[in-house]
Amino acid sequence: MRDSRDILSQAPVVPVLAIENLDHAIPLARALVDGGIPVLEVTLRTPAGLPAIRAISEAVPDAIVGAGTVINARDFEAAVDAGSRFVVTPGLTQGILDAAADSSVPLIPGVATVSELMRALDHGIDCLKFFPAEASGGAAALKAFAGPFPNVDFCPTGGIGLHNIDDYLALRSVITVGGSWLTPSALLAAEDWAGVTKLAREAVDHVTAFRTKS
Repeated sequence: MRDSRDILSQAPVVPVLAIENLDHAIPLARALVDGGIPVLEVTLRTPAGLPAIRAISEAVPDAIVGAGTVINARDFEAAVDAGSRFVVTPGLTQGILDAAADSSVPLIPGVATVSELMRALDHGIDCLKFFPAEASGGAAALKAFAGPFPNVDFCPTGGIGLHNIDDYLALRSVITVGGSWLTPSALLAAEDWAGVTKLAREAVDHVTAFRTKS
């Protein structure tokens, strides 16, 4: 069983997917994997979320698919039952912590403040989602967190794209970033899977070049 750091280290970026059409799930996952992005966060914001996770986990073995926007223990259990290999939450509640404590599936909880970060540490969780990243102070906030919490790692998500990704990648505490820019609605509506693969490759090339240079 992979832990959260191991999973996130496989991801140059983590696409945050709100899948409306279940028929898109498998070709979309394949397009992203073909572009070099194997870690996929399928959110539970849509009715297709859970069945999409199940479909991808069964049909795209090279994908590491997890559930996002998990907001309670019921969602956590349903996501695991659907085949999620990790669970991402927008925040941190006792219900989520209890569900994660009883599961072997890694939890990547969202935090936006030092107090939330400290609560996660109290429960042995030191690999976190920083959300909503830009609205919560952006890369400058994460840089400040690194002072008192040098051993905590993050996947910042929210308001991040190629226009500002370098600000986050420059931080030692950032393993990867999450975002939805890899799957614009126009490409999905057109079922332009080659276009999705192209965007994925551009993102992978950008991250690889930045990290090599750094």
